[in-house]
Amino acid sequence: MSSLRRVVVVSKVPQIHGVAQELAQEVFAADDLSEAAEIVSAVGPDLAVYDGTFAPTHLRVHLEQIARGRNQPCATVVVLAPDGPFSENEYRAAGVQTCVVGEENFARLHDLAAQIDAARRPRTESPAGEDLYFVDETAAAVALAGRSPAIAEALQMIKLVAASQCNPVLVAGDTGTGKEIAARAVHSLRHPGQPFVAVNCATLTANLLESELFGHVKGAFTSADRDKTGLLEMAGAGTIFLDEISEMPLDLQAKLLRILQEKTFRKVGGTRDLDCKATIIASSNRDLKKEVREKRFRRDLYYRLNICPIFLAPLGSPQRRQDIPLLATYFLKTSSMGAHKQNKIAALTPLALEALCRHDWPGNVRELRNVIERAILLETTDKIGLSSIIIDSLDSEDTPHAGLGHSGKDFSLEKAERELIARALHETGWQKTQAAALLGITRATLYAKVKQYDIRKKGLPVEDTPQPEEVVTGAAC
Repeated sequence: MSSLRRVVVVSKVPQIHGVAQELAQEVFAADDLSEAAEIVSAVGPDLAVYDGTFAPTHLRVHLEQIARGRNQPCATVVVLAPDGPFSENEYRAAGVQTCVVGEENFARLHDLAAQIDAARRPRTESPAGEDLYFVDETAAAVALAGRSPAIAEALQMIKLVAASQCNPVLVAGDTGTGKEIAARAVHSLRHPGQPFVAVNCATLTANLLESELFGHVKGAFTSADRDKTGLLEMAGAGTIFLDEISEMPLDLQAKLLRILQEKTFRKVGGTRDLDCKATIIASSNRDLKKEVREKRFRRDLYYRLNICPIFLAPLGSPQRRQDIPLLATYFLKTSSMGAHKQNKIAALTPLALEALCRHDWPGNVRELRNVIERAILLETTDKIGLSSIIIDSLDSEDTPHAGLGHSGKDFSLEKAERELIARALHETGWQKTQAAALLGITRATLYAKVKQYDIRKKGLPVEDTPQPEEVVTGAAC
């Protein structure tokens, strides 16, 4: 039974291909070291297998090239040498972890594959995938996914604020960056088991917002036929989260400032002061300094809020962009969209991830989640391909497909797939093994698609189907 996901084989020896196909779900083949470097960099295999025809000195240069390109060492490297001219010590000196001499010993590769699988299993099969998606246990507890320096810095500030008596707390960041998640993180660390009450200041009129926050007494206004408990009172000793506080009217900002200073409030129409025991966390997607300068936000309230602000960087910023593939995978693994596809879609293809990383994400993490959930519904295979990555654009009237320039008028999965394959072939100079690796499909599938869509190189006829020895096994995109 296959225990590894991907293996790259650099050999023309049929026996080596046969052993590799027993070990992995997907096997990618290369004929030379140059081609192998591109495939290894593109697919990130669990194991790379070379035959004994490659000189150790050439392998050393090759492995160093891959390490530089990926900013990390190559996968576990094995040389299978039926009767090669080089010794095991020479290969080890070149950076090869295992050298198997003699065809009768090729079965040792099964044991090595089992060791690789066992070593990675605690990470890839942990129930929540916490070590893969989160900076530490605290981030995992509040689902603040990300491992970038920006997320690490935000989490450090969350812990600092939660451990202090800082009240109020300001969380700043663009729409969709996860401000409420950060607020809940502070709450769960500071007030576990206590109420968390959230109110969006932008969705209520001034009168309704005041009544919702403070509550009112019977007869305070025409429709007040009974006493109402406000959200500040409901929060008790927990947290009240004032989302988009920049939308709060100026007169209500003055009343909020009094609460922050006096720690008391009155219901609308009431005469009795009530204690405010809750932590008040406010968020804004606007630049509050600019709002103050333009007289839309009170200066004194800004200074009262801006004690230890927590800032969440936008997803498209250089400080957080490295979280895009991690977040995409996290949303794929945790989405409840398409329950009938639960656990059937295992990953995203390299080109799909590339398209996600190229996008600027003006809608931030929320937009990325929507794109992944849409892709889950569209995808019909076990991996999300580029044809299922559809990103809306507000810059044009049409809805383009990520990286392909489709409009809503002529969009179809067939057209997307044809253009994607043509692009991959063009980018690799019609090196079909490299193109197949970029697409996350086998060479056999690539040849079939090229023929199906009549894709031609500079007007030449479609090339013939590959010979049997060129076909490799693997899951289609």
